[in-house]
Amino acid sequence: MNEHDELAVGLAAGGVAERFIEPISRFGALLLAENRTTNLTGAKTAAELVPHLLDSFTVVPYLRGRYVDIGSGGGLPAIPAAIASGCDVTLVESILKKARFLERMLKEFDLAGRVVPLRAEVAARDESLRDHFDVGTARAVALAPTVAELLLPLLAPGGTAILQRGALEERERNAVRDAALMLGAEAGDEIILDGERRLLFLNKRGETPIRFPRREGIPAKRPLCY
Repeated sequence: MNEHDELAVGLAAGGVAERFIEPISRFGALLLAENRTTNLTGAKTAAELVPHLLDSFTVVPYLRGRYVDIGSGGGLPAIPAAIASGCDVTLVESILKKARFLERMLKEFDLAGRVVPLRAEVAARDESLRDHFDVGTARAVALAPTVAELLLPLLAPGGTAILQRGALEERERNAVRDAALMLGAEAGDEIILDGERRLLFLNKRGETPIRFPRREGIPAKRPLCY
């Protein structure tokens, strides 16, 4: 069985709608092939990749309008989520090899959107991107308050940040709640998926103060409120 077919079997077993199995399997096979020369994902086999593809579907019910994903890497969750939702997607990825792969995936699957080959700290200073998006995602990019500082400036008031997280210690949870308030947002629902996996929602209420995000590297080195 080739990788495409193995991915298709895994996606079907995971409950993915039939109309999405072929394109998501094809994306997964392309990702695995590219991953042999460019570090895009820790998954090396179809069996290892299936859970990551399934995880991408967890954000789909909450997507709407203009969608941004930061630290997009190999395109998880953004490419499967865009395929499934039809949303216009903007992928923020500073590593050029990864950005070029993402551009190819947008064309391959005829997805509306673009790739921004910048660090999130820089992208958030671009007037065409700041306060622009309705929904944003980030998949375990860094500590939750760091992700909040990088993602919330890109969202318009009324927008929603969806943080895909694993285990979340109380210190980190409290820090991201306090950081959200500093960034013009407030913590919303926390949805437990299975095991330690969860979705953490931050709801943008007003504009993010212009001093955020701080300069490159600082949000990760000194997470807000942590």
